[in-house]
Amino acid sequence: MTWPLEYQHASLDFERFMVAARDAAGLQTTNMAWNMVEGVLHVFRRRLSFEQVLRFANVLPPVVRALFLENWRIAEPPVAFAPRTVLVEEVRALRHEHNFSPANAIEAVAHALRHTIGDVALDEVLSEFPPEARTFWAST
Repeated sequence: MTWPLEYQHASLDFERFMVAARDAAGLQTTNMAWNMVEGVLHVFRRRLSFEQVLRFANVLPPVVRALFLENWRIAEPPVAFAPRTVLVEEVRALRHEHNFSPANAIEAVAHALRHTIGDVALDEVLSEFPPEARTFWAST
């Protein structure tokens, strides 16, 4: 079997993802977008069961998948979804002194994710999740 393209192009694909997130958030650099992306992924992950985390990770590109799973404490029980403003504040709490996440941080990362993997793949995995999970990844 040949080396799969998703692994051959992982760094380039991740750069495209980060640029899409940066642009959708109106940030100046991908460095500024880093905490936002990490925060959004981890805020979402905290609300999923063990099985849901693994199913969601399976649709992510390799580097985004690694970031999604990084520092995961699998013994911690999931927490409930909260209003969007509370979720954004949780995103902003990650390294808050260096966090430039705007009010549309979740939508910006959702846009980048949909741009990267496509609506079909994302909506298919989310169709088996609670409605709040689908709402989380809605991009306007």
